[in-house]
Amino acid sequence: MEKLSKIFVAGHTGLVGSAITKCLMQKGYNNFVFRTFSELDLVDQKAVDSFFEKEKPEYVFLAAAMVGGIMANNTFRADFIYQNIMIQTNVIHSCWKHKVKKLLFLGSTCIYPKLAPQPLKEDYLLSSPLEYTNEPYAIAKIAGIKMCESFNNQYNTNFISVMPTNLYGPGDNYNLEKSHVLPALMRKIHLGKCLEEGNWTAIRRDLNKNPAEKTDGNSDEKAILEILDKYGIQIIDDASGKKSDSGLNVDRKPGRKVKVTVWGTGTPLREFMYSFDMAEACIYVMENVNVRDIIELNQPGNRPEYHPPHFINIGTGEEISIKELALRITRLTGFKGEIVYDESKPDGTMRKTVDIGLLKKLGYKHKFNLTDGLTETYTNYLK
Repeated sequence: MEKLSKIFVAGHTGLVGSAITKCLMQKGYNNFVFRTFSELDLVDQKAVDSFFEKEKPEYVFLAAAMVGGIMANNTFRADFIYQNIMIQTNVIHSCWKHKVKKLLFLGSTCIYPKLAPQPLKEDYLLSSPLEYTNEPYAIAKIAGIKMCESFNNQYNTNFISVMPTNLYGPGDNYNLEKSHVLPALMRKIHLGKCLEEGNWTAIRRDLNKNPAEKTDGNSDEKAILEILDKYGIQIIDDASGKKSDSGLNVDRKPGRKVKVTVWGTGTPLREFMYSFDMAEACIYVMENVNVRDIIELNQPGNRPEYHPPHFINIGTGEEISIKELALRITRLTGFKGEIVYDESKPDGTMRKTVDIGLLKKLGYKHKFNLTDGLTETYTNYLK
């Protein structure tokens, strides 16, 4: 990939795409083609084909997707499987049809079976059933992986798939209904801190930036308290620790006791990677790795019956429990209230850490630790 190569970053405004775009610019790449959703609906096959015919990008980062946390995945199941299959099918097919030199397709580690051995190796794909709550999204991403693999096998394309672990960082989705666990926790705990301090200016500013359902910073205070309560940010009674009878009454005084409720038991282990580390890894792969390199590393010796993966895990190899993550965010934000766990809600997969042996063999190592990444992310969120 040359500095003047024409590059299309699909999904350039999201968490993943914005990080990749920024890193590419920092490295001196300057020949980009971008389209927002309003300019190009990637679900529309005719529109996508026309775009590729007109622009003829040489390199494509396919970071566009419909994404969300456990609640969104389980609630909008039809949307997740349809939108993602259509987006990636249209883009991958157009990359082949219009002779793109290299495609990087970004998936997710949710592709792996619920009860797969840990850490998750590329070979574990399709070895047993998926976790039900994110099954539609996972199936869509698996279809994308296999589509890239099939085009490589039939047409000798250079379509590489990468499976990033849980990501976080600037540009993340903080929607209380649809976000992933880390941004959801960060926002809820931040709002809990504002509520216990009686900082209504900060609460309104937050809701103006990211409205919760139909409630924004212009809503009356009772409506705001109701929506916070709905998403587990509640004023509690001093003595019992239960939600106060007056919890939905307007109270501007600082020092109120507040609790933040987290879905599940808090015991699942998760791996988190700072978005700019992920972007660096993706660009490293695009610059230095071809799909044949991955196949050769996955298939040592002569094993004709074995079909090696055409994809790479991207992660840190480090994990943390949801409870410990919540505690770290609590300390970072200065929240003094209580974190409680709603064990009636699903945990999702209990452990999901990727094996990054292949990525290391290819020469990449992440830079940010979780503490530094959380600090950078919260600082950016406050801005």
